[in-house]
Amino acid sequence: MIYFDSAGSFPVLDEVKSSLIESINNYYANPSSDHAAGTEAHDEIEKVRELIAGMIGASTSEIVFTSGATESNNLALKGLLNSQVTEGKKHIVTSQIEHKCILSICSYLEKIGYEVTYLSPCSTGIISSSSVLEALREDTALVSIMHVNNELGTINPISEIGKLCFENSILFHTDAAQSFGKLPIEVDELNVDMLSLSAHKIGGMKGVGALYVRDARDIDITPVIHGAGQEIGIRGGTVATPLITSLGKACEVFPNQYRNASFTGLKELLETELNARGITYSINGSEGLPHIISLSLPDIDVMTFLLSHRSEFSLAQGSACSSKEVEASHVLKAINFNREKAERTIRLSFDFNTTTDSVKTLVEKLWRFYSN
Repeated sequence: MIYFDSAGSFPVLDEVKSSLIESINNYYANPSSDHAAGTEAHDEIEKVRELIAGMIGASTSEIVFTSGATESNNLALKGLLNSQVTEGKKHIVTSQIEHKCILSICSYLEKIGYEVTYLSPCSTGIISSSSVLEALREDTALVSIMHVNNELGTINPISEIGKLCFENSILFHTDAAQSFGKLPIEVDELNVDMLSLSAHKIGGMKGVGALYVRDARDIDITPVIHGAGQEIGIRGGTVATPLITSLGKACEVFPNQYRNASFTGLKELLETELNARGITYSINGSEGLPHIISLSLPDIDVMTFLLSHRSEFSLAQGSACSSKEVEASHVLKAINFNREKAERTIRLSFDFNTTTDSVKTLVEKLWRFYSN
């Protein structure tokens, strides 16, 4: 099977697998224990905390380990909105193209009394800073806008949005699951108060991620998972040493491999092959991350193609969290695609194992299906 779904989950790197096994064998003690084995496990966790902090220009005390970006997003939004930091403010600003996780959280918050403004993107899938400014109110408690869209690969102007939030004393959160390890991130330059990340988007294991919280030791944040005081009391539960150390290994090796990958060349080859076969297509969104491509094929029954070739290609019509739903992608609808155009759109996302032959094989199969 040819894999074209790294935006859903990047293949686990060999170095990460080795690190995980090594950690399972060597750091099996509870890192909260005060004996030597526990201290050793704790020290390995702190090395990863320091590594992540260094990657985004944060302090180690501002990194909280979680089970992944979904939990990080829940902790960021619910944790702060349930605290005294935003007391009396009941308005949230987000966008129509956020990950389904953020939209689900906001739906829950609406049920308990919050008002949410869902910003529309421009036709290329970008949330403008001007639209954020127009939505801000005196009672706005929080703005949450993703860094990179998981279906289009488009990059939002997070620094501009963060500056607006800072100037208006409003907390700003960004879901950076798709950008961490792929784009330069400096939390001060981006003016973010909270930033979510996930290991499995950078060749790490599923089940581990982190949340950056500005001034985490001093801020009043209500845990989503209460426990025995782990992670400075913000996130309870025994800290998963093997998963965290393997996340650290992904942080060490992924960014350089991503920078050196030939994703732009693969995208150009895709277009060359489609043109050579006479297949009508369009690529959606503005220039963004090179490994994610939203491809519309107006003359091809994409749903039938995917079903008939599901054993040959791993492809998505939307985000992995919603790709099994019948409903058309909420992201594509937000950029004004009608149902038919949305259903004739696929998302390709390359990884380090994607070859030119893989791309040619896909176009060949599309052409044969198109010709019949």
